Amino acid sequence: MLQLAYIRDNKEKVIAGLNKRRFARAADIIEEVITLDDQRKSTQAKHDQVLAESNSLSKQIGMLMREGKKEEAEGVKAKTADLKAEGKELGEALSSYENKLKELLYTIPNVPNDNVPEGGGADDNEVVYEHGSTPELPESAVPHWELIKTYDIIDFDLGNKITGAGFPVYKGKGARLQRAMVNFFLDEATKAGYVEVQPPIVINEDSGYGTGQLPDKDGQMYHIGEENFFLIPTAEVPITNMYRDVIVDAKDLPVKHVGFTPCFRREAGSWGAHVRGLNRLHQFDKVEIVEIHHPDNSYEALDRMCKHVQGLLEKLGLQYRVLNLCGGDMGFTSAQTFDMEVYSAAQKKWLEVSSVSNFETFQANRLKLRYRGDDNKMHLLHTLNGSALALPRILAAILENNQSEDGIRIPEVLVPYTGFDMIR
Repeated sequence: MLQLAYIRDNKEKVIAGLNKRRFARAADIIEEVITLDDQRKSTQAKHDQVLAESNSLSKQIGMLMREGKKEEAEGVKAKTADLKAEGKELGEALSSYENKLKELLYTIPNVPNDNVPEGGGADDNEVVYEHGSTPELPESAVPHWELIKTYDIIDFDLGNKITGAGFPVYKGKGARLQRAMVNFFLDEATKAGYVEVQPPIVINEDSGYGTGQLPDKDGQMYHIGEENFFLIPTAEVPITNMYRDVIVDAKDLPVKHVGFTPCFRREAGSWGAHVRGLNRLHQFDKVEIVEIHHPDNSYEALDRMCKHVQGLLEKLGLQYRVLNLCGGDMGFTSAQTFDMEVYSAAQKKWLEVSSVSNFETFQANRLKLRYRGDDNKMHLLHTLNGSALALPRILAAILENNQSEDGIRIPEVLVPYTGFDMIR
């Protein structure tokens, strides 16, 4: 959530940033925020004045009663009653302005960093790096949704029977390969200095608001109605919320965590080749890295996090590219995002497998996540996270890019985890 003081002090910059995002009616909404804040401040001042006057008169009543001036005291009491009624009205108006302001601020996305390119959608994203070459596949090569049937390693029909579309069952070497990737990703993150946590996969509403999934992604999250809980869309949510309402000691920065969780998203409802097989699921596994930094260091951290993800892709032997997302394709909470995409040789298309983002103070403002600066004042921290990595499309690329007439070759770095080097 953007800070009110920042909006007021940087109005034109905020409007320009929201326009870069293609955020509708940016100028009108920012003006509405400022107007509501003016009304809130004015009402607060009147409310404080009435309360002060009421308190002063209340003291007079006691003094007059002690002096035996009962009639005068009764007159002051009548004034006090009027002031209390006025104070109640002003308090209700103040609460109304505060709620309207909060609700409006919740609908405004983050302001993009200056290095975010202009653009309205995926076609305008900027390719900043490419690595590897396209593997040569045999003439018999097929996409992963056919390979998984041939080798009986993932069963979508069985998942559909148990739950519904988008909930596959991993079997035999398919299940072992999944587990191998999770352990490999966690081990690599631990080597890089991340502290592993195993968070809940169910969150409350406060956690959803804390990291910005609510209200923005409300319709994409699985809701547990009776308890008002939500299944997590990413481990970012519970891990970052570990620090909600926390003042981090500056000497403990940076904070670095990694966690593995299943993730749940309702968005996978469209049809077509781009969502076939593992390309888009309702439930999938992901290893997430989360960092909390002093504002001066967060963009250096963003670069290091991207390089960590790139290192994983290189160790897996996958061709990939890095995209600097344009304003119109960024997530609601992000100030800057880099996507990593692997090339699927059988599908002949790029598949997104990781997003690494810096949220600057946007999440921290909601979370009240702060540190005490050298000036002895409280300041908001910067939060970052990235997929390291999401499994389904990585698995799809491994299966497709490593297929041969003899079977599917397992990347060398995963063999110690799988216990086999081929799927036959």
